[in-house]
Amino acid sequence: MQQAHTKAAEHHENAAKSHKAAAEQHGKNDHVKGTEYSMDAQKHSKTAHEHTEAAHGKSTAKKEA
Repeated sequence: MQQAHTKAAEHHENAAKSHKAAAEQHGKNDHVKGTEYSMDAQKHSKTAHEHTEAAHGKSTAKKEA
């Protein structure tokens, strides 16, 4: 369970970094790079969500046992 939470947190952090990088690139009018970073952020967000769901499922199962 702890590992799933840790992985989720790592992906949330990576998503935030990618979002920041995307914003910086868009601010520089480099929309191609900005879009790449945005897509990367989306992937990290999706993976973070999957790890969060897994951690929640394990947590719930442990409480019911």
